[in-house]
Amino acid sequence: MSIFLRRSLSGRTYVPRLILMTLFALLSLPISGRAAESEVYVDLTHEYSEKTIYWPTAKRFHVQKVHEGKNDRGLYYSANNYSGAEHGGTHFDAPIHFAENKQTAEQVPLEKMIGAAVVVDVSAKVKGHRDYQVAVKDLTDWETLHGPIPPDSIVLLRTGFDAYWDNPKKYLGTAKRGNHAIALLHFPGLSPEAAGWLLDERKIKAVGIDAASIDYGQADVFKTHRLLTEHNIPIFENLTNLEKLPPKGAQLFALPMKIKGGSGAPLRAVAVLPKV
Repeated sequence: MSIFLRRSLSGRTYVPRLILMTLFALLSLPISGRAAESEVYVDLTHEYSEKTIYWPTAKRFHVQKVHEGKNDRGLYYSANNYSGAEHGGTHFDAPIHFAENKQTAEQVPLEKMIGAAVVVDVSAKVKGHRDYQVAVKDLTDWETLHGPIPPDSIVLLRTGFDAYWDNPKKYLGTAKRGNHAIALLHFPGLSPEAAGWLLDERKIKAVGIDAASIDYGQADVFKTHRLLTEHNIPIFENLTNLEKLPPKGAQLFALPMKIKGGSGAPLRAVAVLPKV
């Protein structure tokens, strides 16, 4: 104890300032530890591999093995090269993807990519209707149950299509590749009318979906994309595990690769929600 405590001339014991600060820090650890344990983390991101789904005309993800094993000095290391299109797997569309002179990937502010998320579940309506487009009524019905969508929310649309991720034909409507395959795409999306309503009436800051595109598969002029990106709204596509999130209360962290001048990028999306 003599190394921690000192006695003043009056005989009173005191603790040096540095040690006192350390004790306070140590006492705070159980509190912060309990706070961390009270949070649940949900990964909303598909793995990248040779099987990752991409747009029929986009370059797929490819990994080239550089080295794996021990080198001539007996030291183990592993390294790869990778390549692929910006738009594939779980990724985000930067506004410039469909809007001239709007934000590129590295210009999108972090506050647009992080925030309170609401999850609108239309999976029941999508069953048997691959070309379903989320309507304004779906959003107002959600609000009837959960209250108005707050300004600056990130709206996530759960279609349930992530269940087909291992089957490109079910997920996209076709497993064919090339320009001719685009006419065969069938999957749900967000209607232009609903996108406009979210922009004008609820002032959202980002939108995401667990399908291949925010526009439904048979879209030809990508009006929903154009409406959102004209307002510098980032779009998250090919999300997963949205069924694990509550209708509201989750915090979303959607952090993309910071590609200078990029029209989009691979995305690591994670939700944080209180433990029930």
